Amino acid sequence: MASSIASRPRPRPAHTQGTTRCAYTPDGTKLVTVGSNNTIRLYKTGFDGEPANIDDCQEQNHAVSTSNGFFVAGAEDGTVSYYSLDSNMFDRFLLRTSLPVRDVALSPDNKWCAVASDELTVKLVGIDDNTKLLTLKEHGKPTKHLSFDPKGSTLALSCTDGVIYVYSLTADHPELIRKVDGVIGRMETESDASCRVAWHPDGRAFAVPTPTRDIQVVSKNDWEKQRAFSSGHNGDITALAWSPNGALLASAGKDKKLLIWLAKDQSVVARYEYPNVIDIAWHPTKNIASFTTADGEVFICDEFVPEQFAAQLRLPKQPAPFIHDPLTEIAANGRRPEPNATNLPSRPRRGSLDSLDDLLDDDNFGDEDDGFVVDDDGAGYALNATRKRAADDDDLLGQRPSKRGNFVQPQLHPSFQPGSTPWRGNRKYLCLNMIGFVWTVDQDSHNTVTVEFYDHEFHRDFHFTDTFLYDKACLNDKGTLFSCPPKDNAPAVILYRPHETWTQRSDWRIQLPKGEAVLAMSLSDTFITVTTSGNYVRIYTLFGIPYRVYRPKSTPIVTCASWRDYVLTMGNGPVGADGMCRLLYSIENIKRDEICQNEDTVALPEGATVKSVFFSDNGDPCIYDSTGTLLTLLHWRQPSRASWIPVLDTKLLPRLASGRKHENYFPIAVADNKFHCIILKGGDQYPYFPRPLLSEFDFSIPLTSAPQSSKKKKPKTSNEAADSDEEMPSPDDDDASDQEDEESEKSESLAHTQTYLQKSLHNAQLTDLLSATRSTASQRALLARLALDIDKALLQMLAVECRDGEERGMRALEVVRLMRDRSGRMVEAAGKVAERYGRGVLGEKIRELGELGLGFGGDGDGEDEGEGDEFD
Repeated sequence: MASSIASRPRPRPAHTQGTTRCAYTPDGTKLVTVGSNNTIRLYKTGFDGEPANIDDCQEQNHAVSTSNGFFVAGAEDGTVSYYSLDSNMFDRFLLRTSLPVRDVALSPDNKWCAVASDELTVKLVGIDDNTKLLTLKEHGKPTKHLSFDPKGSTLALSCTDGVIYVYSLTADHPELIRKVDGVIGRMETESDASCRVAWHPDGRAFAVPTPTRDIQVVSKNDWEKQRAFSSGHNGDITALAWSPNGALLASAGKDKKLLIWLAKDQSVVARYEYPNVIDIAWHPTKNIASFTTADGEVFICDEFVPEQFAAQLRLPKQPAPFIHDPLTEIAANGRRPEPNATNLPSRPRRGSLDSLDDLLDDDNFGDEDDGFVVDDDGAGYALNATRKRAADDDDLLGQRPSKRGNFVQPQLHPSFQPGSTPWRGNRKYLCLNMIGFVWTVDQDSHNTVTVEFYDHEFHRDFHFTDTFLYDKACLNDKGTLFSCPPKDNAPAVILYRPHETWTQRSDWRIQLPKGEAVLAMSLSDTFITVTTSGNYVRIYTLFGIPYRVYRPKSTPIVTCASWRDYVLTMGNGPVGADGMCRLLYSIENIKRDEICQNEDTVALPEGATVKSVFFSDNGDPCIYDSTGTLLTLLHWRQPSRASWIPVLDTKLLPRLASGRKHENYFPIAVADNKFHCIILKGGDQYPYFPRPLLSEFDFSIPLTSAPQSSKKKKPKTSNEAADSDEEMPSPDDDDASDQEDEESEKSESLAHTQTYLQKSLHNAQLTDLLSATRSTASQRALLARLALDIDKALLQMLAVECRDGEERGMRALEVVRLMRDRSGRMVEAAGKVAERYGRGVLGEKIRELGELGLGFGGDGDGEDEGEGDEFD
């Protein structure tokens, strides 16, 4: 390990003793330093002579932020000044605060300047027009540091109360979106110790010093702790800065140490001794770093990174140090689809002049038309519109956009494991269902897996040390299934652990072919289904006997689910007009070797994706999509008859009708004709620890918009009530009463319609089940009871129509036609309902239908015969 810089830089007495800050311009041509005297220094990169000075400035400058053409500085007297780098002169004041300025930051587009002071608010002032002013005040505490993320969409405030407040800047007015507590400590604004948020260059995480003298990385996606740079400093950390590509991290502390860390493994690669360092700045392109001290000195260090690690600075942009990086792992809900054009073979010769490839090839248009789309309005249609070649940081994983990417790179649906969550910090759920849940904790060298059950009378919880690093699991009443990804030379492994057997319980493991990873898997009462990256579907018995291996037509495979002998697989199919692959599914009875549905389309709206797929407790396939809609598959046992029926739209739930509540729902199961899920608040997409409780919602087929919550009337006092008794009712009161009655009738009619549709759906599902299996007496009785319930719901709908008046007679007669009863009792009851409300003509029509025996259940032979149930 290097202990000193190649040629130890000399200290440059730039300012008097006190707070001294420095910053490079984005192009790296100049270094700007500010301090406690009334002089600002401008050092030219590569020039070792005297710096240029700006003497017309405020004293006690505490902060500086630069662009290529100007910089801003914040001072003790509460002023924020704008300085020109073209003339090296003071230009104007941007802002004045009543208390000392502690930090300033320019947005990445150089249009706004964020100002933190000892006031309880943070100001955002326009650079070109300082009358544009936005105030951030939801944090309510003095702010010591602030920093924009690389895209400028987020501003992080490090406040004196030990909380990081994160504001979103995407809307017209900044909105507080997160409070990150438990990472930084409480400190005064004058303290030399730092709690500054240092955003990683990839924008997905930030690093921040902690009270334990470590450096903690926090993910922007879920605001959870990731890797930590620990055991480096023995004193409070005073400065922190990432290298331009994010491969290295520099830190300084009160222990007189200046350290350089390797980001990917959090190890110290260089250690220097410089006392009182309070600010560090990396040169944007060269192996140069500068830092300032509380003594007013500036150090400019050439060859800052030792020679054996200098190559790290020449790498493209590196990913932030996550415990489990969602961009690189092939795991549940985290697989990044690779572009199809990566391994496309080159054409051996040019085609004919009128071939499609030549017509679409940009090379035929000449160099001046390279890029095809011109970003003339700055809306972001073209990537790097001002550059001929893509930059190294255009894609984090080094994938370059193809000239013809719109034609040869379809958007694939990524694979996912139903019921699992991505890594959040060092934890993730491997499986969540109605039986229990499986979760794992990353312990660096190994994982610890815990399996817990809801019903402890049948099964006992267990946990074990996992050296295979399992990342997927399935759980049912028979056993627990695990799988781990391939690593280095070790193949992927499948582990099945039965809960109990009549012999000595024996776990079994199967290794997949080398390099083949598990994309998704499912567990039923009879079979284990595994889909792999080799585009294979592998079927095993519960005791590890390979039963079948086949390759589906729609690949790459997305996910799978199973119930008893039935297996449902989903995969990417043909590319649609929007460039997105169509999602196709197949359902097969493995034991009978029968295909129920073959490469049928999953019904999804444009741009939507499947969030989960599972079978209900009655064995009907269900999906939950990204629009918040739950759908079930009807008539799926009959080839080419299957259709997706929406049974619940969570956006239309009454609990969301007010518009003030925003929440998401993580699907768990469909059981007892209810949707079981976990309610997620605060914008979360996945549940986290501690494990939240399960919630259930009744089915509600989407028919109308969510009901508006009625405003509660203000209760009257006793005097007001007495006065109101003496007053005559006003016409407005009558109108309001009529409106309430009308809404009540609509609500009643809608409730009966829901009952009719849901009972009809249940009846159709049960009919399909009984036609494919041996029916029991209880199932046949349930089917008859459902038919009776359908007719009862229709009778209630008829009563509502009769109350509405004679003009609803045609609609009422149509309701009678939908009845299923053949004995005539329901028709007789319908006639009595019509007579009760004085609808004589309707009663005669109903009796005529009863005499002719037409229109009931859809099995008659007359011309006016109805088509029967909605779902038959």
